[in-house]
Amino acid sequence: MSENNKTIANNKKAFHDYFVLESYEAGIELFGTEVKSVRAGKVNLKDSWCSIDGGEIFANGVHISPYDHGNIFNRDPLRVKRLLMHKREINHLFGVIKQQGLTLIPLSIYFKKGKAKMQVGLCKGKKNYDKRAVAAKKEADRTIERTMKERGHNQ
Repeated sequence: MSENNKTIANNKKAFHDYFVLESYEAGIELFGTEVKSVRAGKVNLKDSWCSIDGGEIFANGVHISPYDHGNIFNRDPLRVKRLLMHKREINHLFGVIKQQGLTLIPLSIYFKKGKAKMQVGLCKGKKNYDKRAVAAKKEADRTIERTMKERGHNQ
């Protein structure tokens, strides 16, 4: 992402639970008070997923907290949000999901040129042994980095 993008929320759990194979950018259909809440950073992507229904793509489980000053105009925080993508991209994703048994997961929400965007990842679930292997590799990398730093300062 370039300098004019302002990241609002990341889905760290998605990177822990899934292998992200590809990522796509989609616009989000939001109402006025929802946009204000997103700008304030009151978004939670944990346990969210995307579904494709009738040639349209939807984000489920994305929690956008009600806007403090929104009164009657506030919407349900967990309402299903429609994502805006080209029809051929949606059809491509639908085919890949059906054939290979993959999942669409929201990875992040950010603003790009004043428009709210969502990065959606085409993901494959990790097994427990995959998660342990990743954790072991991170720990090994940290140990190597620490050792290199210590030896570099001693010389």
